[in-house]
Amino acid sequence: MASTSAPRPHSSAAGRIATAVSSLSSDNQSLIVDIRKAQAMIKGIAVDLEKDQQSDKVKELEATVLELLEAYNDCTCFSEAIQSIRSLYQPSDQPTNFKKLLEDEVAKLKEASPLPPNNPLYRQFKEAIWNVHHAGQPMPGEEQEDIVMTSTQSNLLNITCPLTGKPVIELQSPVRCMDCKHIYEKDPIMHYIRMKKAHPQCPVAGCPKILHMERVVCDPLLSIEIEEMRSTENVTVQPTVVEDFTEVDDDE
Repeated sequence: MASTSAPRPHSSAAGRIATAVSSLSSDNQSLIVDIRKAQAMIKGIAVDLEKDQQSDKVKELEATVLELLEAYNDCTCFSEAIQSIRSLYQPSDQPTNFKKLLEDEVAKLKEASPLPPNNPLYRQFKEAIWNVHHAGQPMPGEEQEDIVMTSTQSNLLNITCPLTGKPVIELQSPVRCMDCKHIYEKDPIMHYIRMKKAHPQCPVAGCPKILHMERVVCDPLLSIEIEEMRSTENVTVQPTVVEDFTEVDDDE
């Protein structure tokens, strides 16, 4: 008599959830990328307007940036929330309220998300405008020693690959871990994961995350953020000429 295997509804449900999450995440990532591109374009226009002394129009664009960043934050939190639900969901015989799960996760992520003036993208916008006429000077409310830290702000978590030592902006095939957000050169990190086999821990010192090959990818935002960092690196601050006047008293 032929044996039959019982259906596994839990596995089937988990598979459908994973498929739905991938689809939603892909659509949402496209929107996030479009918002970032728009924000970068607006920043460039605002810099040109500031050069032309059109401060009123710059203020209007600043308000637009704030609206974009709010939408960007919403999309980012939503994307991270659906990824979290896929990881946290445990099949059971009881119905699951996915709407509440998603709303709770989004609310938790939003609470931890930095909003202007602490949002780094807003900070970069303000800094770009300020540097048009005040390059090398601290922004209002900052001290001189803060310039180095704030002027080199980046959305990238690490600026060099922990395996090759190369700067991120020089990587040929950069990839990022979706769990810890660290960036690596693709071939070396994939070789590292294969060699470690069981529990390949992120090679960045102090990072406890375990790497999974399918979670180390070139996400849509990575190339944009690297290009932004490359542009920042190429900006040279004009030296400030300080004249030293020595007071000379005429001999009587």
